[in-house]
Amino acid sequence: MPESGPIEGEIRQLLTDAFHPETLVVSNDSAMHSGHAGDDGSGESHFSVIIRAAAFEGVSRLQRQRKVLAALGDIPGQRVHAFAIKALAPTDPLPERA
Repeated sequence: MPESGPIEGEIRQLLTDAFHPETLVVSNDSAMHSGHAGDDGSGESHFSVIIRAAAFEGVSRLQRQRKVLAALGDIPGQRVHAFAIKALAPTDPLPERA
């Protein structure tokens, strides 16, 4: 497994601190977008996250996304070009990709 970069590590830390998730998968998808729009050459331009935490129980999908984005501050949109979120409650099934 390749070593994670500074932004990936920061994403993990911020989400762990904010939500104490039972599941957290942070995927750096930047290599799949090399040379495409938004690729800044840093190797940390595109991420996807699967997070399962009690904080999302009884919360709408939109509110879950907003909570994750708020916890990440300026990372999505300013420091990272693309950021996909699957935020799940403990009772939600994990997607197959996890």
